Amino acid sequence: MKKQIRFFVLAGILLGFAMPQYAQESPRDKGLQAITKEAIQGQLEFLASDWTEGREAGTKGEYMAADYIASMFKLYGLAPGGDLEQTRFGRGQRPTSGTPGQRPEPKRTYFQNINFIETSPGATQEMSVITKTGNGSRAVDFEYQTDFSVTPGQVGIEAEVPIVFVGYGLVDEKNGYDDFKGLDLKGKFVIKLSGFPGSKDVNSKAYEKFKPVVQAPDPNAPRQFRQGGFGGNPWAAEKGVVGIIEYRPGNDPTTQWATNVPFRYNTTTYEGDVPQARTRKSWRIMTDKVDVGVMTLQVTDRVINEIINGLGIDFAAIEKQIAETGKPASRELTGKFIHVKTTVESNIVRARNVVAVIEGKSTEEIVVIGGHYDHMGKQDGFIYNGADDNGSGTVGVMTMAKAMMATGIKPEKTMVFCAWTAEEKGLLGSKYFADHPYKEKILCDLNFDMISRNDPGENQDNKIMMNYSNKFPISKELVEKFNKELNMGLEIKFTGSEKPGGGSDHASFSAKDIPIYYFMAGMPPEYHKFNDHLELIVWDKFLKIVQLGYLSLFEIVQNWK
Repeated sequence: MKKQIRFFVLAGILLGFAMPQYAQESPRDKGLQAITKEAIQGQLEFLASDWTEGREAGTKGEYMAADYIASMFKLYGLAPGGDLEQTRFGRGQRPTSGTPGQRPEPKRTYFQNINFIETSPGATQEMSVITKTGNGSRAVDFEYQTDFSVTPGQVGIEAEVPIVFVGYGLVDEKNGYDDFKGLDLKGKFVIKLSGFPGSKDVNSKAYEKFKPVVQAPDPNAPRQFRQGGFGGNPWAAEKGVVGIIEYRPGNDPTTQWATNVPFRYNTTTYEGDVPQARTRKSWRIMTDKVDVGVMTLQVTDRVINEIINGLGIDFAAIEKQIAETGKPASRELTGKFIHVKTTVESNIVRARNVVAVIEGKSTEEIVVIGGHYDHMGKQDGFIYNGADDNGSGTVGVMTMAKAMMATGIKPEKTMVFCAWTAEEKGLLGSKYFADHPYKEKILCDLNFDMISRNDPGENQDNKIMMNYSNKFPISKELVEKFNKELNMGLEIKFTGSEKPGGGSDHASFSAKDIPIYYFMAGMPPEYHKFNDHLELIVWDKFLKIVQLGYLSLFEIVQNWK
């Protein structure tokens, strides 16, 4: 009996030495341990599978992906943060005159539903270039999809308006560059050069000066390359512009208008006998007002040459001039007008953000963690799986939610985890949330987009990028701190700016002066192609970015004032 007592005493002493180590494990570290390769891999294997059919916004595959994301949030223990839904009772449960019965009460769902207007060119597409002189006027008519194509607004329009050349449509106060200075653009059609000053000459001083301004990870990636991000030029609507011609000297748009079926020889983007016709469609958030929108024309050199005929202008020479001088060359094209008449075909498409919440001690202040879950869908017999873009970022958001719940604590600030729809249509899901937030006071936004691949070239496994708001330096400081403390060995290219823009969902929050930080791993050659597949993922890099996002945000949520 005494031996047994001594044994239990010794066991208790040994257990006592062991328990404090476990008890001292911090909530933050408990959350970090929940971020594993198996966790991110398991989620991405389904999200980027053929079952979700490329997750194009509003399709069955995207709805399936949304249901999956919501179920994972529910599994991890997050509360729904989407729309209120009225509970519907059966006939026997409804109140009657003699009994109180049950009254329906609205409850939150995990989905924020959005109605979009999808438009495509209608039967009438007309464009003329008109030259007016003191002796009269001359109109040259051009044919649709022979010399021009159009991305219409929400409704049809007929207009005859002057033309203005606006350079690259760039404003850079730091370098004293303003393509709009002295120009009245209201009610005008504008011609805008694609790119930025010096973008065609990587060795030029203009390229070194202006590339950081447009924050383009890869000058061949149109989404990051355009001012204001994918899907248009926000300044155009602000300045009352009727339409835009975005011109690339030397670019031939007619190859995409050919009506004969091309041979399949040496093609990597098509399988099948006859390519599926893909009408160019535009998406906009449906509101209670008619939004005419800004029309976008793509034109041949024949149209451009008619516009500049008699003006002594050469756009290729102007590009070179701007690159050499670093000064704008914008001007009104006196006597030149565009007449357009377009009709549209439209329908309403319903899609949804996925929104989940970890309520904090402060319920009125929120931080937003988001990434878009939509992608390119199915085209010409291919499923565009979008493992990196942006299955990876979506999994990053879900895994951070898992980690925060694993801490076992109630955070100081409320955390809202979001998977955005319709990013590929123009950042529309995040824009809708920014206009209709879960709570009005958004302290900051963390965005994940394409966080699992490399830029082309050697020795890229440890190179990543992080953009952040200059007024939010704590994000950069924390990421640097944890990269060093955990010996991650990441080489991080930090880019800070006053109002970070570009082609990802952080721009929707930055536009409202909300501080952001945004991770991206690289711009792989499979970007927006059908072979953005799971087997190409760089798992270690992916894991480290999610860990850095979690660790930095944990400190921000708990300690940032």
